[in-house]
Amino acid sequence: MKVLPVLLLLIITCTSISAQKMSIAEMKSELEKSPNSPLYTKQILKKRFKIDTIIVARTSVFRSLADSLAYKGKEKKVYGPYEQNGSKFLVQVLAKSPNLFYRVSQIFIDTSVFRKKFADSLGDVILQKIKNGSATFEQLAQAYSMGGESATKGDLGWVARGVLMPQIEREVAKRKKGEVFKIWSPNGLHIIKKTEEPRQDTGFALMMRVFL
Repeated sequence: MKVLPVLLLLIITCTSISAQKMSIAEMKSELEKSPNSPLYTKQILKKRFKIDTIIVARTSVFRSLADSLAYKGKEKKVYGPYEQNGSKFLVQVLAKSPNLFYRVSQIFIDTSVFRKKFADSLGDVILQKIKNGSATFEQLAQAYSMGGESATKGDLGWVARGVLMPQIEREVAKRKKGEVFKIWSPNGLHIIKKTEEPRQDTGFALMMRVFL
């Protein structure tokens, strides 16, 4: 009888049994300590898992749990358990990478409601009021914007590179902080204010879901 293979089999068997008996808190702790979480999940926990690349589009308004954790979560930290579509799972943030973010405000005039000529004329009136100081961009956004951002006084927050319409993003990149300008799109007229200079922030995260 060979002693080494028997000992090895015994270690693997004991490890499997201890993994099965782990509480969720212990499981989270072990995942956080592991240098290779996916391998640990596969070989020790023997759980089904999925790895996704998550895009962070905005840093204040999140579309789902995934991008909220991608931005707010800490690397290696395990969160949960969560339930979705009948599945229960943990989420670990494996890694993060940066992207460029723009801070802009918008007044949107919808050309499906107003004719283009009227929208253009209204846009000029708004720009003139901002220029002569008779009203602020924020006041005019509350009064005129038709894109839903009237509730935020025009503020769209920090928006990731690639999320804004290309023609807006190109123009924002050329402008200085505080500049206001008009841009047309198939949907209507966008009066844009570059409220801050661009900054680097978390734009992408690699996340692992471990199904319990």
